[in-house]
Amino acid sequence: MAEGLSVLIVDDEIQIRRFLRISLEAVGYQVHEAETGQQALARTAQLRPDLIILDIGLPDIDGFDVLVRLREWTTTPVIVLSVRDSDRDKVEALDAGADDYLTKPFSVDELMARIRVAQRHAQPEPETPIFTAGDLQVDFTHRLVRLKGRPVKMTPTEYALLRLMVQNAGKVLTHQQILRAVWGPEYIQETHYLRVYFAQLRQKIEENPAVPRLIVTEPGVGYRFVVT
Repeated sequence: MAEGLSVLIVDDEIQIRRFLRISLEAVGYQVHEAETGQQALARTAQLRPDLIILDIGLPDIDGFDVLVRLREWTTTPVIVLSVRDSDRDKVEALDAGADDYLTKPFSVDELMARIRVAQRHAQPEPETPIFTAGDLQVDFTHRLVRLKGRPVKMTPTEYALLRLMVQNAGKVLTHQQILRAVWGPEYIQETHYLRVYFAQLRQKIEENPAVPRLIVTEPGVGYRFVVT
């Protein structure tokens, strides 16, 4: 249950807000609503919710602009919920600071799963130098990677890429975000780098590189390190 956690729903469709309120309150969330971008900004400042579910098509301010303005002063997790399903819209939302992007229509189970991941990502990470996911261990202190207890040899770039992904586990990172973080802003158009290096990473850490379970591709958008 999510007793005590608050969610702000930002959507101009009353039917969507009602549906989300019923679904979220059923598992213990405190639900607040806004139907315009201006209301969303004001209510976020007033309520300081634990999570925001944001529609892009708002009547006064475009949802992308709302997201940019929110990110000027808050790191509250934001899940974009929209009928727009183009790769361009997804990339724009994620680059603007969204934690996730879900298209309408959607299932309640998938929304709840995305919410749980966003909440885990927002919580302060424990002061541990070792990240573990199944048989994979990444030791940040010694810059070592182990799979089933055995060291995995990696180039500096492969390690930097893996570190970025595990530090953002559960979150979609766009091609541009990854290229900027690992190679620098002058490389944000070099998407072929990602195909090469992610293929190399998968060969080293995935049980079946052809069907990856740890690092998955978000087609046309980027990559996600899967947390369960």
